[in-house]
Amino acid sequence: MSSEIVQVEQLRHVYRKGKVAVDGINFCVSRGEIFGLLGPNGAGKTTTVRMLTTILLPTSGRAMVAGHDVAREPLAVRRNIVAVLQENAVETLLSTRDNLFLYGYLHGYSGSETRKRVERVIEALDLGECLNSPARALSGGYKRRLQVAKALMIDAPVIFLDEATTGMDPLIKRRVVELIREEAARGRTVLLTTQLLDEAEALCHRMVLMKEGQVLAAGTGRASQPGAQGVPACGALSAQHT
Repeated sequence: MSSEIVQVEQLRHVYRKGKVAVDGINFCVSRGEIFGLLGPNGAGKTTTVRMLTTILLPTSGRAMVAGHDVAREPLAVRRNIVAVLQENAVETLLSTRDNLFLYGYLHGYSGSETRKRVERVIEALDLGECLNSPARALSGGYKRRLQVAKALMIDAPVIFLDEATTGMDPLIKRRVVELIREEAARGRTVLLTTQLLDEAEALCHRMVLMKEGQVLAAGTGRASQPGAQGVPACGALSAQHT
């Protein structure tokens, strides 16, 4: 079995009217790794994640997730992933509690197993105060927290986090970072996007810097330093041609 659970080769996406959002990028992500796509707004990070999660079809190139081609086997890819995207994917008419229970049931967990998982994420993300509130009444930060809680309930091997900590207060953001590290330590693979270099350096084993749809540089974060699990240190961001 390959150690690479995400493989991206010359991946490209052109929107209507000819706008090139992603322009022939290459990278791979190993099992159990926290991998970052770093860059400003408009760099192509979100478009890349949308292709890898089968929401958008690549214009050209190839991407594999958990051994499945994102264009040819989208259902197989979706069975192996969970995602926190920039769009708030919550059921706005349901309460926070019901959002979590519905998500567990839809993924095939029994009532007792769903309850156990819901209780764990409620405690982990401090959601107790808003359990009975309809999701539509939550702030943007709480909606993001609810999305992260849903993702952590499910045992899919790959987690995609697109600007997952946006709008969160510093204490909860720190807790989310800890939870991401715990999931990676359990063997799950995390691919995240961020505009913040310090967040990427602190959390990621490896990262690539994107700008205008291209990978400009690749490097490692503090998570890859000696003593961190699984990935050896090999330096800061360095230029990369794709």
